Order: sequence, then structure tokens, then C-alpha cells
Amino acid sequence: MCMQCMAGAMSAGAGATGARTYLATRDWAWLTPRRLQQATRLLLGGALLASTVLVGG
Repeated sequence: MCMQCMAGAMSAGAGATGARTYLATRDWAWLTPRRLQQATRLLLGGALLASTVLVGG
């Protein structure tokens, strides 16, 4: 894997982690621990998928 691709994947993962942290710090009643776990999976999966499709070497 080239360094550009690795940096893109790492940036996408960091962005997804930041979005998950933002969601976790809110006091929304609908955001249960199970839904937060599902959101985490969706964010990380989507970010890594986007990084593989959009960042090419």
C-alpha cells in the first residue's frame, strides 16, 4: 500500500472517530448505546470505503 493511500485511510478513520465522539457527547434521548455502536460501525465502514474509492495512487 502506498503512503498516500495509507494517509487517506488514516485520515478517514480519524474523521469518523471524531464524528462518533461528537455524537457520544450529545444528550440525545434517541441515541442509545446500541445505536451509537451501529453509528460507529457505519461511520468507520463508510469512511474506509470512501477512502478506498476516492483516494487512488
